[in-house]
Amino acid sequence: MLASPTARLRAGFAVARAAAATLLSRSRPEPPAPPAAAPPPRRLAHPCAVSVPVEATAEQVFTVLGDPARMPDWVLQHTGWIGQPPAEFAEGVRFRQRIKLMGVPSEVRWTVTGVLPEQAVWLEGTAPMGITVGFYLSVTPVNGGSMVRFDGGVEGGSADGPLGPMVARNLADAMRKSLDELGRVALTAQPVARTPRKVVKKTVSQAPVRWERTGAEIDPRTPVIVGVGQVSDRSTDPAGGDPVSLAARALRLAAEDSGAGPDLLREADLAGYVASVSWQYQDGAALLARMVGASPAETVQTTIFGGDGSLRLLNDVAAAIAEGRASIAVVGGAEAASTAAAAERAGRDLGWPTQPDGAEPTRVIGGDAPANNDPETAAGLVAPIYLYALIETAVRGRLGLSPQAHLERITRLWSAYSEVAAANPHAWQPTAYTPEELATPTSGNRMISAPYPKLLTANLQVNQGSGIIVCSAAAAQEAGIAQDRWVFVHAGAHATEEWYVTERADLATSPAIKAIGDAVLGHSGVTIDDVKHIDLYACFPSAVQIAALELGLPIDDPSRPLTVTGGLTFAGGPGNNYTSHAVANLVPLLRAEPESYGLATALGWYLTKHAATVLSARPPSTAFRDIDADPRLPRPPARRALREHSGPAVLEACTVVYERDGSPGPAIVTAITPAGDRVVLRLPELSEMSELLAETDPLGWQLDVTGATFTVTETTPVDLPPPGEPPLIVEWHGPVTVFRLNRPAVRNAIDLATARALEKAVDAFEADPLARVAVLTGSDTVFSAGMDLKAAARGEYPITEGRGLLGVTARPPTKPLIAAVEGAALAGGCELALAADLIVAAQDAAFGIPEVKRGLVAAAGGVLRLAQSLPRSTALELALTGEPMPARRLHELGLINRVTSPGKALDTALELAHDIAANAPLAVLLSKRIVDEHRDWGAADAFDHLSDIAAEVIGSADALEGIRAYAEHRPPSWKG
Repeated sequence: MLASPTARLRAGFAVARAAAATLLSRSRPEPPAPPAAAPPPRRLAHPCAVSVPVEATAEQVFTVLGDPARMPDWVLQHTGWIGQPPAEFAEGVRFRQRIKLMGVPSEVRWTVTGVLPEQAVWLEGTAPMGITVGFYLSVTPVNGGSMVRFDGGVEGGSADGPLGPMVARNLADAMRKSLDELGRVALTAQPVARTPRKVVKKTVSQAPVRWERTGAEIDPRTPVIVGVGQVSDRSTDPAGGDPVSLAARALRLAAEDSGAGPDLLREADLAGYVASVSWQYQDGAALLARMVGASPAETVQTTIFGGDGSLRLLNDVAAAIAEGRASIAVVGGAEAASTAAAAERAGRDLGWPTQPDGAEPTRVIGGDAPANNDPETAAGLVAPIYLYALIETAVRGRLGLSPQAHLERITRLWSAYSEVAAANPHAWQPTAYTPEELATPTSGNRMISAPYPKLLTANLQVNQGSGIIVCSAAAAQEAGIAQDRWVFVHAGAHATEEWYVTERADLATSPAIKAIGDAVLGHSGVTIDDVKHIDLYACFPSAVQIAALELGLPIDDPSRPLTVTGGLTFAGGPGNNYTSHAVANLVPLLRAEPESYGLATALGWYLTKHAATVLSARPPSTAFRDIDADPRLPRPPARRALREHSGPAVLEACTVVYERDGSPGPAIVTAITPAGDRVVLRLPELSEMSELLAETDPLGWQLDVTGATFTVTETTPVDLPPPGEPPLIVEWHGPVTVFRLNRPAVRNAIDLATARALEKAVDAFEADPLARVAVLTGSDTVFSAGMDLKAAARGEYPITEGRGLLGVTARPPTKPLIAAVEGAALAGGCELALAADLIVAAQDAAFGIPEVKRGLVAAAGGVLRLAQSLPRSTALELALTGEPMPARRLHELGLINRVTSPGKALDTALELAHDIAANAPLAVLLSKRIVDEHRDWGAADAFDHLSDIAAEVIGSADALEGIRAYAEHRPPSWKG
């Protein structure tokens, strides 16, 4: 081991330098033979072997050796886990670990390549600079004690040069010490009774897979659905009827569907669970895996609310397989709301499974936030039925239809869905209805919220579960699954709408659905006309119509129905899991027509969160991607939602809520003000206006609003006022994102809407894999005057939950941010600029924190950041006088990076941003981390921190690419 942190760092850099040399291949000696009890390890270029006699028995040694949780106790190179440690050593299990190679902290990605119960464990891993590491560990009884042996070695990358023997020797020395420690730890270990586990080879070949139909070769990591299963259980007996049990039953059916049987479930290395609403589990995927006999290295669960979760999960596990992080995944989901409701009515305890506190999945996917804003809550828009009914009238306005014509349209649509459900053996309500039956209110089809009677709404009182098995093509082939059972996952995508319905620019459109549709179809290389089998998420007719409009689909084409399942009214609405059933129905259709394509969509909350997936039984021409469409989604300006208003407005949408006896109750109205804001109003029950709205077509009426009430001033329909100008404009210049403050009337002062827009934009920038650097700027004459004091006086403080005051100052982005300043950057404007990593300013720009003149303190980091960046006397002058200081002076003191002529700050900032973006992304981020964090490091451990951070980049693909590109005299192609 190298003695000092400096030496360790030098060794790491030596590894990097060695990789730049072009070296001739050398002969590879045979590694020492391992004990006869263990299978032979794979041949490595630079082998090493160590045998250590210990007093502990072989049983005691393997109690420690075979338990991954005990590795930190005896593996002296271990410095930490990345993600979750493995639950067990089983063939095919993958995990990531930080260890010290030659004293340098490095990340190693391990795969367990063999286990011989009670005797041996062997692993192979990928270490920095493309080095492959072998750890072959075995134990044999010897004279009352045992002999512990390490056989291993290194090869690949820089280890194929002269550095290889040195790394191997260092590894042998380190392992000798670790095995000594293993012997000491094992002496106190209590042997654990173990049930021998059938070991089926899970290490999957990386050779291309031959597609028998055409003879073409397929990437072995291509994700493919091999089995699907569905359960609809009408019993309300709680025993075995909880959601995970239903999902496990469906997965067993999926294993039968694959032709591989239950062994396939037991070999899953990834388990996913769509979170259920009727009974919540802390880690439903772990319970599901246990029920089907699997021991996955990773469990994934979706957020608790959101019908998009089923496709988000399918796309996520497909991405894990495509990236080589998993080879066999089981995905389940279910609801048992019918049984739960029956138990509640009977006062019966369900007795369903629970988990101990602290249980949690490896990962949770999806996003959530409060479902409603204050105006929606005050108006009673707190259930899907009311919001979707409101949206339905906006769709009618978009189509220009009368209430009767629109009712005929949506009942024809839903009648077609009921016909599909009637032929679906898994449907909860398999009855075909005519449009007239759906349109007519009866005791069994009572009005709920206009224009929806009960049979146009989702039915959540179901017991339904689904199971989907996804494999890599190589794993499917090795499991012996016939290729005619394979359905390929071609592409997935997800995006989020403006979160609150009443803040959207248009209630009847969905930029997010259009974006994910374009993403999955474009990546798959098809158009919507090429897709034969479709299932659009169908909780309410408005959701289907908006999706169809955005995707360019007719809703009345009998040759191409918009569902293969039947929708949430008739097929059933199992909480978040409906679209898993849609996928299970698409799979047999695609198998039967192997040249066809299928498309499924899913949504969560109120047309808020969206996902889509393209499937086909024909292999993809492009590797699978799970596309996050949010970062560069072109969003129209949001509207401000108001609880009350004084002045004119145009009625946009309305719904009337009905009582259980069928009488009309309160009405809910949205109206657009001349400024483009949306006021949300609730009229009392039995009011004259409520009755009028129930009987007429009020869309486009002109109103005079007073507080929370209104009068009609004109019934001739007029167009809706457009949204106001957005407070923030986001632009994309390749790898550079520009945030442009856009409130010139108030000198770019930051109100709550602007702070939220800035936070959302920064979040999207952080999530955008194409974005490397951001630039924050204002107008040509002013950067920002800081907080909007008039808005603050109304109680609208510009504080966001995630990034704090002004939407960014408490938590700036981890990626580099440059402020481009023209004119004044005062008060909060100065603090915004200081939150950036670099500042470019025009020579006539001025910076100041005049808060002391108003009895305040620059609490968004102004005083603190000035004190960190300027001499004490200068920081005090700015903080105590409140007087501004010119850009040239601050440039001389090092606060400002570059000074330009007036009008050139943005151009210069963009040049600087592109210079940064041309470099390796990970190296840039880690360099920024060192600059940001070094103040918190003590002198004694500074180089330890430095070597830890440097090790992350030394082991990266970009480090190797940079060296190769330099040697080959070409620009590098960074992976990030």
